[in-house]
Amino acid sequence: MSNKFGMFIHWGVYSIDARHEQALAKYSIPFEEYDKMAMEFNPTEYDPEEWVLLAKKCGMKYITFTAKHHDGFCMWDTKTTDYNIMNTRYAKDVLKMLSDACHKHGMLLSIYYSNPDWHHENAYNPLSSHQYRARNKDAADMDKYKQYIKAQIKELLTNYGEIYTLFWDIPPKIYDPSMNEYVRELMPSILINNRGFDEGDFSTPEREVPQGKRFERMTEACQSLGEQSWGFREDEDYYSKRYLLSSIDKIMAMGGSYLINGGPMPNGKFNKDTTDRFLALGDWYLRMGGVLLDAEADDTGYTLAGKNEYIATKKNGKTYFHFYNGLISSAVHFFECGGKIPKSARLMNSGEPLRLCYDPLPGLSNPDGTAKEVAFSIKDIAVDTYCDEPVVIEVEWK
Repeated sequence: MSNKFGMFIHWGVYSIDARHEQALAKYSIPFEEYDKMAMEFNPTEYDPEEWVLLAKKCGMKYITFTAKHHDGFCMWDTKTTDYNIMNTRYAKDVLKMLSDACHKHGMLLSIYYSNPDWHHENAYNPLSSHQYRARNKDAADMDKYKQYIKAQIKELLTNYGEIYTLFWDIPPKIYDPSMNEYVRELMPSILINNRGFDEGDFSTPEREVPQGKRFERMTEACQSLGEQSWGFREDEDYYSKRYLLSSIDKIMAMGGSYLINGGPMPNGKFNKDTTDRFLALGDWYLRMGGVLLDAEADDTGYTLAGKNEYIATKKNGKTYFHFYNGLISSAVHFFECGGKIPKSARLMNSGEPLRLCYDPLPGLSNPDGTAKEVAFSIKDIAVDTYCDEPVVIEVEWK
């Protein structure tokens, strides 16, 4: 997995309730009421090409879709249970429609699959979390339930074309590498996360940005546009553009993929708040001109003045300084740069060239009181223009 920007989509029966993807548990909805709501699911305005084209417009390379969330409702034409999209008023395989749209437009498709299942009679797992709405705790039988999982995974990995990654959710805390071995038998090229029955291929930090400058393991971070929910919520509290972009820039500069989530409405459309936020993030991402993809860590011993936090990467002979929390002033001053001499500097946010300067800094003093020397400074950075997004500066060396 080379680091990529992707769209996460949490969509299911819970979108009708419009409060949370775990509404069944969070609001103690009676099972009978939830089941009735499920059968009324009828997303008549669903057009998966709109999702795919929106993702492409944002520079995204893949979509991860919630085939089954904790409620156990299946968003595909499964033969393993009647609790699926084909038995609703809509009665169409929404996953197949999305798969066709992804393959038509060159978008990679990934599958999210929840290990907790509040509908299956044998699924209760006291070793794990998110088990509080299991329908029949007395009938727990993980051997039977794992056979059910395997039957569903077989459908998902044989009926919907090439699948990029499998996103297990909620670690079962049961070590059984045969589960991922089975997945790879079905689709040898697939990449598997670390929330299943073993460590898989990649890590998945959620709603956090780990410390450090570079990931030691393949990593895909995930975050939602909304602070409260991953599914559609009518009264959502949205994260700021600055907060999300800072996370995206740092994660990708560290070599990770970033999966940003939105929850479609019950009719199958994204609301305007969600669409506008996707586009705002995509606008910044595309202005970076691909420097976030496949870049290496630049381990040169740079020493900068001030308190700007940054990660340095390199690509095509150039260095990119990612100031993921922005800058404190209109200049960046270098005391050490490994003996390298700058040829030019450019602000990736705008594409504009920046001025190189070699004057001492009067605001910083040597022990004898003279102005502190610099290796060089990068000047005239429009910090106020880009105060709500990370600043990325390209430096080309002589």
